[in-house]
Amino acid sequence: MSGHNKWSKIKNKKAATDSQKSKVFSKLVKLIQNESKASKGNIDSPSLKAAIEKAKKANMPSDNIDRAVKKGTTDDTVMEEMVYEAYGPGGVAMIIIGLSNNKNKTAQEVRHALTKNGLSLAGNGSASWAFTKVGAEYEPQTMTEVSEADGEKLDAVIEDLEDLEDVQDVYTNAE
Repeated sequence: MSGHNKWSKIKNKKAATDSQKSKVFSKLVKLIQNESKASKGNIDSPSLKAAIEKAKKANMPSDNIDRAVKKGTTDDTVMEEMVYEAYGPGGVAMIIIGLSNNKNKTAQEVRHALTKNGLSLAGNGSASWAFTKVGAEYEPQTMTEVSEADGEKLDAVIEDLEDLEDVQDVYTNAE
């Protein structure tokens, strides 16, 4: 029976990394499909190019990228981009970007992840004042200093949010 433990360790480690890759890839596929639909399949579109670059940085296979572009032009499903705002531990402003075909489900998932960490959604415009939109991303105008304990709580909140399938990005103004 020698050696069986080594294989199970490898199998479990591979399963964990594959699960992580799968989450990232599914988020990127949604993003590419949405941008492909918006640009009508024009690969020279800046937003679609940026989405493809993001996928390539994550080592997504090019045939997966091509399939996502093709499906985005042929699929009739309407994907909406949603922007949620919240304040995190230590008064850190947060902008949460979601992409889904069911905004009610996504809002509930985001609300649940925030509530689990003792936070709640803020109204529109309440946190966006702290950011400027540059291209497709948000850059903080003002930075908020957080203590080490608040920083750990913020990391936990961001991790919970990024584990959600429909959440694409989370921006904060924490230093």
